[in-house]
Amino acid sequence: MTDAKLTHFPEDLSPPRERPWFFSILIHVALIGASILMLYPLLWMLSGSVKDQNEIFGTASLIPSHFDFSSFPRGWFGGQVNFGSFVWNSVVIAVLSVIGNVISCSLAAYAFARLNFWGKSFWFALMLGTLMLPYHVTLIPQYILFLKLGWVKTMLPLVVPKFLAVDAFFIFLMVQFFRGIPRELDEAAMMDGCSPWRIYWRIMLPLSLPVLATAAIFSFIWTWDDFFGPLIYLSDINTYTVQLGLRSFVDSTGSSDWSSLFAMSSLSLIPVFLIFLFFQRLLIDGIATAGLKR
Repeated sequence: MTDAKLTHFPEDLSPPRERPWFFSILIHVALIGASILMLYPLLWMLSGSVKDQNEIFGTASLIPSHFDFSSFPRGWFGGQVNFGSFVWNSVVIAVLSVIGNVISCSLAAYAFARLNFWGKSFWFALMLGTLMLPYHVTLIPQYILFLKLGWVKTMLPLVVPKFLAVDAFFIFLMVQFFRGIPRELDEAAMMDGCSPWRIYWRIMLPLSLPVLATAAIFSFIWTWDDFFGPLIYLSDINTYTVQLGLRSFVDSTGSSDWSSLFAMSSLSLIPVFLIFLFFQRLLIDGIATAGLKR
């Protein structure tokens, strides 16, 4: 019995077997095929922007028989309003929305994460509950409110709410990040005479650069791609955003300029890519410097 108890068979410590080379090839081929399948609509749109109007739906090939770049100036200058006006309106709304969301949501998140006030748990739960409400549920009450304020047919309904911390997702995201920052930093700052406002400005914001950049990225992309909001509140073509401007190329009762639509759609993707790349670098720098500041 003693010998049996002392008997011990060591585990197999040999290195794991490598997967067969053909199995790795199959995985790479499958991933490449899935990537091509997902990128095909984008490539087809880019290809359609330089195709002749009659060739767009005539073939599924991505290579046009001849390159026609006239759709770009025609789409930019050929409409009732210069397409640059739509781009400018979208930039104004998106930038103001980013500023409003970053400032207001970070203030609300700081209050939930660091300050003590009456009904804190109740208001936090109520705020999380708004995440479960679809946008269409609150659409009619909001429209009636903005109509009585005289804001309909202006950009105010699309911008002003962003400065009132209405995006619960960003608040929750920032609350979770703020809770990960050591409270000892707050206590040391309070011993040095810092007020809660100064702690927020001098300590919390510099250390929260990664989550602020994340909120800015999503806020810009969601605002830039928003179609339903501008469709409801904007009726003057001079205040149209890019998404409403793209709709003007499609005519359900007559002919549609598909090549110009694809050309302007391709151009409308450029700001999203640039903003994402810019904030991606800022996000990486923020994570690196946050570790040093801690």
